[in-house]
Amino acid sequence: MNVTSAAVATAVSFVWLGMVLAISFLEAPLKFRAPGVTLPIGLGIGRLVFQALNLIEALLALVLIAAVALGGPPASVGALTAVSVLLLAVQLAVIRPRLNRRSDRVLAGEALPRSRAHLFYVATETSKVLSLLALGISVLTA
Repeated sequence: MNVTSAAVATAVSFVWLGMVLAISFLEAPLKFRAPGVTLPIGLGIGRLVFQALNLIEALLALVLIAAVALGGPPASVGALTAVSVLLLAVQLAVIRPRLNRRSDRVLAGEALPRSRAHLFYVATETSKVLSLLALGISVLTA
């Protein structure tokens, strides 16, 4: 991979990784433990935060795709880029709409049982963390 593309891909991979770790695995669970944060308030904050995170993730994914495409990457870098972007696409196109519909119902006062869609989101988020970590390391060692 050429030096400029590798530098951009590495930076984007690790910035994206840091954002996901900070928001999904730190902020998201902690906000519900804060004094005075009710379920509706927590859901409202979570939706706003995840909308912003997902927008930035989509922009980072586009930059990453461009850097990798222009850099002449080894197959491992191309594959890990594709996996990371595909996981984000699944979250945005499949899982998040279900979670948004569910949170709309909860915010409207409906009492609902626990959702498996949230578990799928956590599983894809964990997979994305692992793929971004592997991607950043692969670019550094390529």
